Order: sequence, then C-alpha cells, then structure tokens
Amino acid sequence: MTRELIDSGPVLLDLDADGVARLRLNRPEASNGMDVPFLRALYTAVMRCHGEPGVRAVLLTGEGRNFCAGGDVKTFAAKGEGLPDYLREATSWLQISTSALMRLQAPVVAAVHGFAAGGGGFGLVCAADLVLAAESARFLAGATRVGMAPDAGVSVTLTRLVGLRKAMEIVLTNPVLSAAEALDIGLITRVVADDILYDEGLALARALAEGAPRALAATKRLLWDGLGANVEARLPEEARTVAELSGTADAREGLAAVIERRSPVFTGR
Repeated sequence: MTRELIDSGPVLLDLDADGVARLRLNRPEASNGMDVPFLRALYTAVMRCHGEPGVRAVLLTGEGRNFCAGGDVKTFAAKGEGLPDYLREATSWLQISTSALMRLQAPVVAAVHGFAAGGGGFGLVCAADLVLAAESARFLAGATRVGMAPDAGVSVTLTRLVGLRKAMEIVLTNPVLSAAEALDIGLITRVVADDILYDEGLALARALAEGAPRALAATKRLLWDGLGANVEARLPEEARTVAELSGTADAREGLAAVIERRSPVFTGR
C-alpha cells in the first residue's frame, strides 16, 4: 500500500509499505529545471522525509525525458538585472535541500535518466548516497559554461568523488559525460539498461529499507562528515558510533541472524 505525502506540484512524494519514499521531480515540460517555487517544493519534500518515521530509504527520480537539467535558464534569463537577487534565493533553497538530503538518516538512491546537469541535476547526483544511471544517461556540470560557478556543494563533493584533477576538468571544461564514463571515474554507483532503471533503483532502495536503520544512518553520517577530515580525525567518532550501535536491539538481531544463518529482521531499536 502506498501513502501519498505530496500528490501535486513540482515535486511529488509518496511512501510505500516497505518504507521506501519515492521523491519525484515533476516539471517534465521544463526537463525538471529548477526555479524558486520548484526548489521550495524540493526542500519541503526532503524535510517531509525527515519528519516521517516510516521512511527507511529514499528513491529520487525525475519525471519526463530528463532527471534534471539544472537551473531553469529561461526563468533566469527573464530576470534581467534582478537575476543576482533571484539566484541568491534560488541557491539558498538548493543548498539547504542538498544539505538536507545528505543529513537525512535514510539512505538516498538516485536513479538517473536523460540529463543530470547544472547545480541542480549534477548537484543532486553528488549529494545522493548511491546513484544508478541508465545507459543513455548523460552528466554535465555546466555552471562555468554559462558564466556561473558550481553550487549545491559540488565544489566539495565532486572533488572527493572523482579527485581534484578530474573535478577541475569537469567543472572548467564542461564535458558531457556518458554513464559509462561517469562510472569509470567514480561519479556514480552502477549503470543499468534504460528499461530497467526504475525497477533496479526501487529494488536497491527496498534492500536498503530492510537494513538496520540506525546503523545505516550512523554510517552515512560518518562518511558525509568525514569529507572534511582525515582518517585519523574520524577514528574516535567511528569508535564511539560502533560502541553505541553495539548496544542496540538491531545489532543483537544482526549477530543472532548470522549465527543462526537466517535473514535479520530489523526494527530500528
């Protein structure tokens, strides 16, 4: 059974009985290009995921031909001299949305088809925990091509994902990366056939939803927080987290399941 959480507008959200929240970018006529109303809706949807205790994984997709083409360039161009003020508001919403995705306790799976471009599309890819891409998917940073700079945290996340030299090449020369190229450099997790992208993304999200939610949340937090630190600085926090998790019912259930050679049943306690 699926429960509709947000059933209209530029971003849709529902929650199925397996604990998978399906977050869908819903401006297909604009290739899910981001304007201020869209970004407000995105933030609202992500925060709704934060507030729903039944959310154990998130599947992020885009309606229409493209995952997300980035900023809505037509809207941007129409702002004229008022564009800087408009972009200050737009980027503020984008930044808190991507930060909220990274801080979400539930793991986020992005299933990318068509183009993932600009601070919006490319940024969401970098902010997701796991990324599946259709064979025909394409990736483009694109900001400097239109006289702007990367946002959505890309200046940090992209460098850590692909390395400084490759990140510099991507953001300064704006190549259009194929799914295979994106996989090769570590930008994405896996490439799948176009016609099974959604099914594979949903299967991965459901597999994550069956995991121990507190352990997944803590592990996700450790890795995202570790972007700004070296390995030695993270060791005490890792030790503290492991010790804390070892006292949970899920940890005990996980150990028992291994010993008894069965699948664990996690409850989040």
